[in-house]
Amino acid sequence: MQKLTLISHHLCPYVQRAAIALGEKGAPFERILIDLANKPDWFLKISPLGKVPLLVIEEDGEKAVLFESAAICEYLDEAQPGPKLHPADALSRARHRGWMEFGSSILADLWTYETTSDAAQLEDKRKIIAGKFRTFEAELSAGPFFAGEDFSLVDAVFAPIFRYFDVFDMLAESHIFDGLPKVQAWRRELAQRPSVRAAASPDYPERLMTFLEKHQSVLLRRNAA
Repeated sequence: MQKLTLISHHLCPYVQRAAIALGEKGAPFERILIDLANKPDWFLKISPLGKVPLLVIEEDGEKAVLFESAAICEYLDEAQPGPKLHPADALSRARHRGWMEFGSSILADLWTYETTSDAAQLEDKRKIIAGKFRTFEAELSAGPFFAGEDFSLVDAVFAPIFRYFDVFDMLAESHIFDGLPKVQAWRRELAQRPSVRAAASPDYPERLMTFLEKHQSVLLRRNAA
């Protein structure tokens, strides 16, 4: 019998992608959480890049380790039973992969957005992120998901992005999603998805707030103002 273990961190959005894919596939798995500020030796031995997520696959006495969330999600879609999370058509599948990378670019912008202590830099990133979601608004179908009725890996990529804003919106309104009705509806739909809800721990908001405090994020100063 196959055993799946997801090596995780509480706040990592890339871990959440893999957890969502596992949930959509209905695949049972164990989650091991590590402290990325104090990485254990056993983790460093099996993680080529020293990053999470890792998916450890054990079967018939053999063990394999996958790294990088995209590779993990692709493997799960191909190897696990359950609904397909990528289109069957090669062209559509390639387009989905492109939009997944687009989501990763937003996560890169969010790193600066949440950690900067400079208000001008925050506003610059806010405009960049808002512009990317305007681009996405034109790409979205009638919903409820990215490609219509079927949940896909693109949805798994964007759900953790929206989760950030569930916390940020408690601090100050970003207006990033203003005038984007399809993006807003998509965000609401993903927030209710069981796999999405289960992908992060219940104390995620508190942990993210602690992260913002540690980095003296200007988002907290905006709230205080």
